[in-house]
Amino acid sequence: MTKSALILIDIQKDYFPGGKWELHRIEESAANAARLLEHARAAGQMVVHVHHEFQIENPPFFAPNTPGAEFHPSVTPKAGEHKVLKHYVNAFRETNLQALLEEHGVGAVTIAGDMSHMCIDAAARNAADLGLNVTVVEDACSSRDLEFNGDVIPAEQVHKSYMSALSFAYAKIVTTTDYLAAA
Repeated sequence: MTKSALILIDIQKDYFPGGKWELHRIEESAANAARLLEHARAAGQMVVHVHHEFQIENPPFFAPNTPGAEFHPSVTPKAGEHKVLKHYVNAFRETNLQALLEEHGVGAVTIAGDMSHMCIDAAARNAADLGLNVTVVEDACSSRDLEFNGDVIPAEQVHKSYMSALSFAYAKIVTTTDYLAAA
């Protein structure tokens, strides 16, 4: 059987109400991510917590050493769980994530977290390009409204568009309920 890992990406306080960059339905998606985490812990599955800190002057959110850059309490890492700090959208870029997965013989990853249209998309595509079997738990991910050429694209449509694109050739897209039922 292929060894798998749960990768939780950027479930950090700035994305929640009162934070600097609130996402649509973040509390619901984080609750689903917490369910996945609880299941992974009970099953002894490898867990990787990815968190983002910008390395630019005056970042819009996730400024280093601020409360907003901290993991949300619903998914706080426990001793022995891996943490990967990233400074770019892609969790694999200039981090030890790939080496960590290889070191532990991981061939399949389950990805959840934020934002669907940025970090989740980038990590899922990169993981698939590395030859990993990728599952994205879509209702454990969040997005936000986007603007393009003066048009506002609602967060739900942004999320669905990215999940649809990933499902074509990069990842299996499932809900939390379906994922846990199949586990």
